[in-house]
Amino acid sequence: MTAAGALIEVRGLQKQYQMGAETVRALRGVDLSIARNEYVAIMGPSGSGKSTFMNLIGCLDTPSAGEYILNGQKVAGMKDDDLARIRNREIGFVFQTFNLLPRSTALENVELPLVYAGVGKAERRDRATEALRAVELADRLDHRPNELSGGQRQRVAIARALVTRPSIILADEPTGNLDSRTSEEIMALFQRLHGEGQTIIMVTHEPDIAAHADRVVTLRDGVIASDRSQVRVEVGALSGRALSEV
Repeated sequence: MTAAGALIEVRGLQKQYQMGAETVRALRGVDLSIARNEYVAIMGPSGSGKSTFMNLIGCLDTPSAGEYILNGQKVAGMKDDDLARIRNREIGFVFQTFNLLPRSTALENVELPLVYAGVGKAERRDRATEALRAVELADRLDHRPNELSGGQRQRVAIARALVTRPSIILADEPTGNLDSRTSEEIMALFQRLHGEGQTIIMVTHEPDIAAHADRVVTLRDGVIASDRSQVRVEVGALSGRALSEV
């Protein structure tokens, strides 16, 4: 894969932390290209550097050395304000803990990134409604998180990630707080979004979840230990159960 065809391109990516007198080398020189519309799982044991790598890819942190180009833009060396704009425009985040505002409705939670982006009220509502419809929660617009199941809350979080129409969805252990059946339903949703053209990068420690991706990158001791394509596991039919019930 060439840099010209990549949505994400990192070369020699390094990250060091100072802990007292000790220097921790979380990433030791990572080279990776991810093309548009790829579905990639990032795996690795605790301390492998995968969380650090995802923080750098998500523009939540800056590298100590190396190059990072996202959708044609050189990210390494950007100032905080520029990083915030990149995050809001290019990246949709999905977290293990959902990170929803408890007193806000599903619609208000999904609107939030558009508020930060300065989008007008009418357009915000239309786009948030469209995003919730895309995850089959159009009938839950006015529900607060405590009125939703775990799967429905994660669907709201995915709608919030989609609402800015980002280049990539970055999912950090997206099924970590869900039971196995609900996890499969969330994987079915990611599969559909990928089929519609969305680029998805997912951190997971669970092999059965990583099996849904087309490519698995494994980190170990701050470097890439393996990078392999695979025939992904296709999520089966929903046996008549509506996604909005999950």
